[in-house]
Amino acid sequence: MPGRAHWVYTHPRSNSLNRRLLRAGSAALSERYDVAVSDLYADGFQPALGERDLGSFAADPGSTSELTGKAYELGEVAPEVRREQERLAAAELLVLQFPLWWYGPPAMLKGWVDRVLQTGFAQGEFDESTGLPRRYGDGRLMGRKALIVVTAGDDQRTLGPRGISGDIETLLFPLTHGALWYVGIEALDLHVVYDADSLDEAGQEREAERLTTRISGLQDEPGRPYRRLLDGDYGRSSRALRTDIHPGRTDLAIHRRE
Repeated sequence: MPGRAHWVYTHPRSNSLNRRLLRAGSAALSERYDVAVSDLYADGFQPALGERDLGSFAADPGSTSELTGKAYELGEVAPEVRREQERLAAAELLVLQFPLWWYGPPAMLKGWVDRVLQTGFAQGEFDESTGLPRRYGDGRLMGRKALIVVTAGDDQRTLGPRGISGDIETLLFPLTHGALWYVGIEALDLHVVYDADSLDEAGQEREAERLTTRISGLQDEPGRPYRRLLDGDYGRSSRALRTDIHPGRTDLAIHRRE
């Protein structure tokens, strides 16, 4: 039986390069997986987390995260969120595809993260043996991998380690580490299409072929070696990296094992 994959597509235009990549990529992925595609704009997904996500606890005081968890326990989940959670729960591979807007994902995808990775569904447990929360490699969605497909108008040097726009690895750290790894999903290396606004027909075709080639070998790719919270690299109280590991460094790469 084929595995399952959930492709979350985030672009508002039907004739875009991203749409072309979606068609080529999802077709290639379908050769190995049963693929469910969520086209967030076409589906009318509502990205703003609001009182509807709190269910019958909307008027209660307290943490929004905790209240959404209580709503989840009672099954008070909006249909579009429930659909996404069911697709993600059934998948072993998650694909997130989006254009880089203002150095981050579109608000639509950020809203998908806010609403779908809900307390009770994706995170919110504690490890009784350690007293630490189950997060950063030990969340409820562990065992899954994620491929991030992102198009960018800048070139590779501009989005490189010394580029004026910032290193794209750092720009997307809140997604790869702060969201996905937080709930246990291992992100694969980014798949970036640079100079996306300047590609002609031949260039777009090359990028579609490059994506399909990448997808054909996904099963052999390892996830990013981020450090797990429970492995002892972080202090129990501060949850900061131990001072004997990469002393003096503060860059985000310190959170990856070598």
